[in-house]
Amino acid sequence: MNHKPQLILALDVNTHKQAMRWVNLLYPKVRIFKVGLQLYTACGPQIIKDIRKTGAQVFLDLKFNDIPNTMACAAAEAVKLGAAMFTVHTLSGPTALKEVARVCRKSRTKVIGVTILTSICPHFLKDLGVKRALSREVLYLGAMAKRNGLDGLVCSVQEARMIREYLGKNFLIITPGIRPQGYKQDDQSRIATAGQAVACGADFIVVGRPILEAPNPLLVVKELNCQGK
Repeated sequence: MNHKPQLILALDVNTHKQAMRWVNLLYPKVRIFKVGLQLYTACGPQIIKDIRKTGAQVFLDLKFNDIPNTMACAAAEAVKLGAAMFTVHTLSGPTALKEVARVCRKSRTKVIGVTILTSICPHFLKDLGVKRALSREVLYLGAMAKRNGLDGLVCSVQEARMIREYLGKNFLIITPGIRPQGYKQDDQSRIATAGQAVACGADFIVVGRPILEAPNPLLVVKELNCQGK
């Protein structure tokens, strides 16, 4: 039986006031809020602390990608801030991933790997000389992530079923690029509905603009939650 994934709201805004307005409006209907590069650069660590004060959780999506020591130190700071989850690029390599996993092992913070961004098209990988098909490249990087201690993976719905099949039920899957039926594609190349994410075994779905730009955000949240049943 398919389980219902948790909705994560991507706080793709650039001020503390805007971010907290969304948190106060939607929590606890939405319990996890994504803080990405835009908001973190604008507000710094304080935004994470203030979101957590409301009772909500934070998915820190900064996609760490550096040498092992730098990534391990950054991971330690994410744990101190109380992030529920944070992202690292799997292309940072096995040594870096293993170090990050080691730092987070005794905490409640989950380390989530990023493989191929949902804005990337298959032909771009060919241009880079990657011989594996996009889906196989995602699986290869995902398997490496799990082998080195990561807790889960960010992947599109198109790759989620394969990840679930090959990497098991205890490996978290977070799917971005989720759109209500009929919503515009924006800059995402691999999008899907919440219902499709459920069918493919996703644990979390990430939604931003379809909620942030909606005349009635609460209604969109309700509709997405219904699609996720």
